[in-house]
Amino acid sequence: MNQLPPYPGQGAPWAPPSVTEHLLHEAGARGDAEAQLRVLAGEELFIAAPKAEVDAAPDMITWRSHRDEAGRSCRPVLTRGMLPPWHPEWVFHAVSLKWIAEFGWRDPKQLLAVNPGTPAGMYFPATPPHRAMWLRYHAENDRSRSDRLIALRHGALHGPLAYGLACGAHLAVGNGVPWNEVGSVYHEYTCERELLRDSWGITEPTGWRKQLDILLDAHNSPPEPDFVLRVREQLAAGLGEQPSAELWRETAAGHAQDIGVGHDTVSDIEALVRRILRYEARFRADGLLPPDGRVGTTVAYDYGRAVNLARWGLSARFCFPHEAEQAVVYAGALSKSAYRSWEDFSAGYALGRVLRFDGEDYGRYYTSNVTAHRLLTESEGSPWRNIPWR
Repeated sequence: MNQLPPYPGQGAPWAPPSVTEHLLHEAGARGDAEAQLRVLAGEELFIAAPKAEVDAAPDMITWRSHRDEAGRSCRPVLTRGMLPPWHPEWVFHAVSLKWIAEFGWRDPKQLLAVNPGTPAGMYFPATPPHRAMWLRYHAENDRSRSDRLIALRHGALHGPLAYGLACGAHLAVGNGVPWNEVGSVYHEYTCERELLRDSWGITEPTGWRKQLDILLDAHNSPPEPDFVLRVREQLAAGLGEQPSAELWRETAAGHAQDIGVGHDTVSDIEALVRRILRYEARFRADGLLPPDGRVGTTVAYDYGRAVNLARWGLSARFCFPHEAEQAVVYAGALSKSAYRSWEDFSAGYALGRVLRFDGEDYGRYYTSNVTAHRLLTESEGSPWRNIPWR
């Protein structure tokens, strides 16, 4: 089996690839091991493993030790920013500092090696008192990794690939992963495959490609929302102004009757118009739409998920990097043709998602949209503020 690929940027002048490595580097420069461990306590850490081994025993984590250049026995982990490039034969387990502390350490002289062999390498004693301290740091510093806008310095920042990845940024924020990466890990390998199997029915590359194409064709979401939204657009074009709610509802119901749907479906269409109006009013109140804004289409929800399904498929080793990147770029091009701005795209994504899952509860499916929208429209480092829509 081939050796694990080198970390990103090996051989070039090193710069911390993300905020995590920057904080670790700063703490190390001042000799503050406690601060380093507190940073690690709030992050996912990764253990490399041969894919064939994990496929044979997906519930087992084999954490091999190795000897560093000085001959010391170490157990290695990596931070996300220091993961090596995607490789078909190597995958990663995600662990926490708590998991590491509770691991069955037998050699009191063995060290925990974080990012060994890299400019971000650091070593920690792993004696019982040290591991007890790790557990305390984890309890004090563990936090949700979701709802964070994260970027990697070596990830895509400009051009069509970055544009497409920015169209998938809602879910990247919600999952607490870098928005601009097409790489080794999205979720850890075994979790990724379980999620694709349970949520999408995907268990192999053909199934992944089928579901991706359905998203790129905007055929995953129900057709009714875009049906009624098109009716409103057509009325507005004919009237020269936005139609009243009553005219929109009656016209949508009439069109539905004209194409031969049943009475119950006509009633559902009328109810859908009312739901959209209520959601749009809430969107305006929460800043997802301007005061006079409306949603023209919800295809952003399928396109944004297509970006992430491409990344998930790569993480699950159901495709190769060039396939995932092509899908991401294509989803970005489709999004650009359907919307006028990042804010317009975001509102379409949000409406598609809440109509599918929220049920007017204004729960997590709604609030996560608001959080992502605000981070992506307001943060200085957001791709939406640095990549022009047109």
